Amino acid sequence: MIKIFYTKEDWDYELLDTGNGEKLERFGKHTFIRPYESAVWSKTLEKEWKQIDGKFITSKKGEKAGWTLSLASDGVENSKKMKKWEMSYKGIKFFAFPTPFRHLGFFPEQASHWDFIEEKIASQKNSVKFLNLFGYTGVASLFALRAGAEVTHLDASKQTLALAKENQKLSELDNLPMRIICDDALKFLDREIKRGNKYDAIIMDPPKFGRGPKGEIWKLEERLPELLEKIRKILSDKPLFVILTSYATDSSSLSLGYALEETMKRCAGKVEAGELCVLEKSKNRTISLANTVVWTPSLASDRVVALEK
Repeated sequence: MIKIFYTKEDWDYELLDTGNGEKLERFGKHTFIRPYESAVWSKTLEKEWKQIDGKFITSKKGEKAGWTLSLASDGVENSKKMKKWEMSYKGIKFFAFPTPFRHLGFFPEQASHWDFIEEKIASQKNSVKFLNLFGYTGVASLFALRAGAEVTHLDASKQTLALAKENQKLSELDNLPMRIICDDALKFLDREIKRGNKYDAIIMDPPKFGRGPKGEIWKLEERLPELLEKIRKILSDKPLFVILTSYATDSSSLSLGYALEETMKRCAGKVEAGELCVLEKSKNRTISLANTVVWTPSLASDRVVALEK
């Protein structure tokens, strides 16, 4: 069974419309068009698609890939760059901005995971050690941090980690300790295994392809089994949850679920495979944007799980 993960909370992000291979989104005060190849239907809105601040073009269109930004947009420095602007979700603040990879500094569809993370961690009587691998700009880490977790946030990009620090300060959580590390994920896990460091809660969003800080090659289909095996070795004896998300178009939530289920087979718990979705405003359709899988222990309230190393 495929589960739909989405939040119904109103906030300053909206998926306004989809169609003809694109999606129209509002990020705070700005509106953008981004590719969404799965939208094999017609657009519903009309004038809203013309009142935009920017559009991301992919090389599949036969044009040069990248952003085309409106000179009339508030906050535009020039035709190729926009200043960051502030967004928020349930009191956590973070910056949005057009990146070279079509993203805007965070992934709105992951809001359901942010809710889940904060709720699970805040419900625990004991301290929770939280690890965010491939952590990007750190929004998930901030929800864990506010809930009281001891947070370790890792990414291979120094520039991205600088943004994570900015978001932490923007949310006024810089008085709380968050360990921010620039490293290759697999090498970091190897060192944590040798040190005997353990984590109660882990979230990971590995890319389909990437490079580590020293040029390490990452291919999801080749390295995911190795990644999950190392994850198993750093889990505490009383794990709270493990979340795995993938934006690779040739993966499925079921395949991710089977992989995580195999990893956690010695734990008493359950795996829920599904899709991260947002609600489209124009027709109230549930739009899937990523595959995800969540493992939780059977006795989550007590966090009593027998974990065989």
